[in-house]
Amino acid sequence: MKRVCVFCGSNHGVDGVYAAAARDLGRTVADAGLGLVYGGGRVGLMGEVAAAALDAGGQVTGVIPEALLAREIGWDDLGDLRVVDSMHERKALMADLSDAFIALPGGFGTLEEFFETLTWSQLGLHDKALGLLDVAGYYEPLLRFFDHAVTEGFVREEHRDIVVVGTDPRELLSRLERWRPPATEKWIGDRDL
Repeated sequence: MKRVCVFCGSNHGVDGVYAAAARDLGRTVADAGLGLVYGGGRVGLMGEVAAAALDAGGQVTGVIPEALLAREIGWDDLGDLRVVDSMHERKALMADLSDAFIALPGGFGTLEEFFETLTWSQLGLHDKALGLLDVAGYYEPLLRFFDHAVTEGFVREEHRDIVVVGTDPRELLSRLERWRPPATEKWIGDRDL
């Protein structure tokens, strides 16, 4: 693992624990000698994780669509800021540049990026590890939904296990490095055809 993509909010959230966790994750990624790939903005948790990685001497690559450059206050002196034409290009480039993915707390955009990457894993389009940094229980309702989807037969247990969850960034990075994709070849059963 050489580079980790971090999906996170362009807001700080209501509790300072989220920004602190973003800074801790940025430092942890840099201290581990890993590059950080993120959304390219200076605001919210995006800005916190990137600033902390840079302050710790890490390599940071931002990827931002032209349409969001002004809105998310693109980090123009980042050193490696890649401006793309669309959100689709952003996600594809972030995925290409990264060896693993972590979602910090965030809103719809964070979840959309994470779920698309998760779906690509389920379909076998990549074999990269995905993690949720569960800060202050933020992702607990989502994790209950994942379990409910398994119980109801919409998600296979082995696909549920694609998502690695941790509350400590060091431990989460370690688990992501050890993660291996599920051995299943098909995600649709014969009875579904």
